[in-house]
Amino acid sequence: MTEPFKVAVLMGSDSDLDRLQPCLDTLSAFDVPFEARVLSAHRTPAELIQFVEQAPSRNMGVFICAAGGAAHLAGVVAGHTTLPVVGIPMDNAPLGGLDALLATVQMPGGVPVATFAVGGGGPKNAALFAIRILGLSSPGLAEKLVQQRAAMATQVLKKDQRLQDKLSAAN
Repeated sequence: MTEPFKVAVLMGSDSDLDRLQPCLDTLSAFDVPFEARVLSAHRTPAELIQFVEQAPSRNMGVFICAAGGAAHLAGVVAGHTTLPVVGIPMDNAPLGGLDALLATVQMPGGVPVATFAVGGGGPKNAALFAIRILGLSSPGLAEKLVQQRAAMATQVLKKDQRLQDKLSAAN
């Protein structure tokens, strides 16, 4: 049996961990193995590049990179791999993440980085996108995504029914 691909979750600072927890929780909920590391494009460039270059030998399939400020982490990773790279701009002071968003989305042609929302749903959506990528080669994982989508729809319809019941009772 082939070992499932893993996701590398990289953060520029350990202060990003709490905001990245929805990403890690989502990967865990789908039973997707991952490695989480604090590696900086600016403060540990040699270690970062070594990690990226060794990733295929450790069966990594996707990188998720979260960084604030100059947010070069995703771009540096993308420049050293052909694996998919997902960027999460972190909402740090003083610009609330606008600087990180711009740095992450303005990659030069030929160095793609899929970019997700600053704050809020960004970490969870980044994980779901990585799972979708891995689901292309894993029918079981793809089926879990279908089940997750159906469960979300059921939750929304239940909320709508509660609203309709409440509105009917008020009239």
